[in-house]
Amino acid sequence: MTAPHSPQAEANSAAQAIQALSTLFDQGRLTEAVALAQALTQRYAHHPLAWTFLGAAYQQMGRDADALLPMQRAATLLPNDPSAHSNLGIVLKKVGRLQEAQVSYQRALQLKPDFADAHYNLGLTFKLLGQPQQAEASYRRAIQSRPDFVAAHNNLGVVLHDLGRADEAEAVYRRALALQPNHLQACDNLAAALRDLGRLSEAQDCLRRSLTLKPDSAQAHGNMALLQLEMGDLDEALRSCQRALTLAPDRAELHNTLALILLQDARLAEAEASCRQAIQCRPDYWEACNTLGTVLSQQGRLFESEGWYRHAVELAPAQVAAHTNLGGVLKDLGRLNEAHACYRRALELNPKACDTFASLLFVLNYHPDQSAQAIYAAYEGFEQQFGQPHRAAWRSHTNDRSPGHRLKVGYVSPALRHHSSRHFLEPLLAQHDHNAVEVYAYAELAREDAVTERYKGYVDHWVPTRGMSDEALAQRIRDDGIDILVDVAGHTAGNRLQVFARKPAPVSLHWLDFGYTTGLSAIDYYLTDWPTVPAGSEALFSETPWRLDGPGLVYRAAEGMGEVNALPAAQNGHITFGSLTRAVRINHHTVRVWAELLKRLPNARLIINSGDYRTTSMQDELAERFAQNGIERERLSIGYHSPPWDVLRQIDIALDCFPHNSGTTLFESLYLGVPFVTLAGRPSVGTLGSAILHGVGHPEWIAHSEAQYVAIAVALAADLPKLAATRAGLRAEMQACPLMDEAGFARRVEAAYRGMFEQWLSSESER
Repeated sequence: MTAPHSPQAEANSAAQAIQALSTLFDQGRLTEAVALAQALTQRYAHHPLAWTFLGAAYQQMGRDADALLPMQRAATLLPNDPSAHSNLGIVLKKVGRLQEAQVSYQRALQLKPDFADAHYNLGLTFKLLGQPQQAEASYRRAIQSRPDFVAAHNNLGVVLHDLGRADEAEAVYRRALALQPNHLQACDNLAAALRDLGRLSEAQDCLRRSLTLKPDSAQAHGNMALLQLEMGDLDEALRSCQRALTLAPDRAELHNTLALILLQDARLAEAEASCRQAIQCRPDYWEACNTLGTVLSQQGRLFESEGWYRHAVELAPAQVAAHTNLGGVLKDLGRLNEAHACYRRALELNPKACDTFASLLFVLNYHPDQSAQAIYAAYEGFEQQFGQPHRAAWRSHTNDRSPGHRLKVGYVSPALRHHSSRHFLEPLLAQHDHNAVEVYAYAELAREDAVTERYKGYVDHWVPTRGMSDEALAQRIRDDGIDILVDVAGHTAGNRLQVFARKPAPVSLHWLDFGYTTGLSAIDYYLTDWPTVPAGSEALFSETPWRLDGPGLVYRAAEGMGEVNALPAAQNGHITFGSLTRAVRINHHTVRVWAELLKRLPNARLIINSGDYRTTSMQDELAERFAQNGIERERLSIGYHSPPWDVLRQIDIALDCFPHNSGTTLFESLYLGVPFVTLAGRPSVGTLGSAILHGVGHPEWIAHSEAQYVAIAVALAADLPKLAATRAGLRAEMQACPLMDEAGFARRVEAAYRGMFEQWLSSESER
């Protein structure tokens, strides 16, 4: 007869079996470990270690779904064991049950508040849930519990970087590398933070270190490609990306990087294909969806672009770039309230997102229903957020104060290339008297072109600024001894307003691009004229308006525009109105007024031409808006032709937009003999048309109400002989007026610079 097993014997047997199971697990004999663990859970159903080892073995084999039940049983059997709950959380996270994983980690931390691994894993879960602030807090608690926790330092840096706090991320990554100098991921991540901080040479050194540590690192080669893209070296970027893809052909991030490179090189069809390949590799990859939205937008496929940006927002609701880019395409579609909401949401996520704030201001400039005062209030908000924090660090200037010394003038611009601003900036730089001014160009360029080469010939000093941090560029300007620093970008892409906020020169001013105030009190003057900034509107500018005696711009026509043709109406038998403008300017006010004009002249036609209308979907959307105002599609010609000179030759009378006037196309219209009607509105984006017409000597085409706008256009259309004579003489009038007097304009600007500097000297002497 066999004696029954005693409880002690049973316990000893279980302990021996668990030890055997542990040995199999440690030796990596996972199939045998699973078989033994399954047998043990049947025999010792209440033994928590049997369930724990079974779950762990399944995890090691990549069978996370199978690991879930064993880990749940282990946690049930060990309700007061923090490790059991933490292990369950790990499996729940891996199978996508994030909220339940969060609960498990929090239970573990209730039992053991200083459990570093649980804090770390909770941080990972919060990040996946799109809760970056909570992730940050969890990683910080993990580090507090275990100061040498390298992975926690690294992941904290990632969260801070995602939140737009790259400077803080840098410090955290450096701490991780101090703890573990060969931590490849921290080295790569530090390079990314330095890239976003504008310290590109340091970032490149980090990536070289990464590639020394691991020459076959696809991630490091991919990051190097992104950095080279940022530095404007597209050929090297492409080579680095192709090396990375050879190492990891199925990595979605690398296909997205390739798309970004191809996008920068205007190879849009290839960029689109790379985006779609990235999404095929990883359907939930928000960055590829975001890039695809940009590629489609560049092709004019704005409705498709909107869809992909929205998908990016759904996948990554905490990502500032997704909300900002969605706002950008909504702006291009003319849906300004929705765009405004997107930018506001992005700024809630990251109040330090300077570029997003600039986009918000850009949209407000075009808004048809916002008052000038309400818009300026937003600029005051920009000053509070991005201007005032730098005031405490302003330093005195030691510039040459001798009377009449040759002024050092610096132009800061991202548009020293083939860009519409060349029609205005190039003639000024070309005509500068270098005995009076020593000219510096601070060029924020990704790529140079033939126009860039011309600019280099106009200046005394050419300083590439791509990759220079704001602090470094401000110090360079100070070291150069610049007397007058000129911003010619405003809040347009590539601006360096954060350099101006640091007050690197004694006198600074804004001119040309953007068409309105910067909002920065650090910038002293707004160079303009009386029609653009009428008396009484000074309170709408953070800068002091410095009005020239004459137009605030000079215009140089593009080559190849050709001659002025005869009046189209004489041959067509009807008047053709036209506008060469972007969609964002065509709001419900302009559509209603243009529709009323067409109703007053039943035989008239309207041409609308710009890159935004290259697709039938955009054409149809605009035509529908006119249909709602009683205008048939047959009376509209909507499309895109570039260059637009032959389109202008089909137009009898041009129509300016409001409340945001058009820009370069107004000068082009006059140069090809086409008069335009403008409505004077908010200074200064709504008064540019007025300033141009004052400059050319035709203030009679300026309206001050919508009704007067229609009346002026109708009157012009009523007298075809006079309209034909106007067309024949407009170019000569332009060429003879101050708008095209390049040398005269340069002398007025130089006198203004001298006056500004003397005012600074006077203010300094009074201190």
